Amino acid sequence: MTLFYGTELASRLMLGTAQYPSPEILADAVRRAGAGVVTVSLRREAAGARAGQAFWELIRGLDVPVLPNTAGCHTVREAVTTAQMAREVFGTDWIKLEVIGESDTLQPDMFALVEAARILTEDGFKVFPYMTEDLVGAERLLRAGCEVLMPWGAPIGSGKGLNNLFGLRALRAHFPDVPMVVDAGIGVPSHAAQAMELGYDAVLINTAVAKAGDPAEMARAFAMAVEAGRMAYIADPMEERDMAVPSTPVIGQAVL
Repeated sequence: MTLFYGTELASRLMLGTAQYPSPEILADAVRRAGAGVVTVSLRREAAGARAGQAFWELIRGLDVPVLPNTAGCHTVREAVTTAQMAREVFGTDWIKLEVIGESDTLQPDMFALVEAARILTEDGFKVFPYMTEDLVGAERLLRAGCEVLMPWGAPIGSGKGLNNLFGLRALRAHFPDVPMVVDAGIGVPSHAAQAMELGYDAVLINTAVAKAGDPAEMARAFAMAVEAGRMAYIADPMEERDMAVPSTPVIGQAVL
């Protein structure tokens, strides 16, 4: 059992809510995925009062825990202000903290992220920081009060999967008791299964589902992949070998 700030989720698959062709398709995808959490961007939903209100009604109707995010923020002040507004709008102290430092890759600014996390945790927030697979940064975020880490797999929306397996393995090994979610860059269900096989506790998917030809079917595929990857991790997979090892016993066979 993995607890995220004392809460056990119904599923290890977290689903983003942006870019879907229609609200109905979004709702169908969330249901088919059996998502444990949905993420919502305050900025997108606040763009139009009526549209935002209708969307929020849709999300509440799904009866799934909501994780607001600070997507699009590039400074500490911007991220903190957005988080505070999100707490008022969505009625939760959970926040996925994003502070972007580079525009081409949308790579997190780890220095600003740590500072914003410190401010928000002191203000009572339960912070889910979107980060790189940086060990030093991870330690600083934990010291700042974070109890969950969300390293990226690859740049947001790239679909490249897990770009730095060594870094993700090292992060998981250094902090074995910290709940971790692989976020961003996952493109197909096999990427999600791979993250779970590394021992991560959950994955967050958005673009790979929303932009699929059939988002609801893809959501279900990701749900199955997450479950399979977790089961494989618990089952303790065999280690890789450089040489072949026969699966059929050779003892007792005739030798010519």
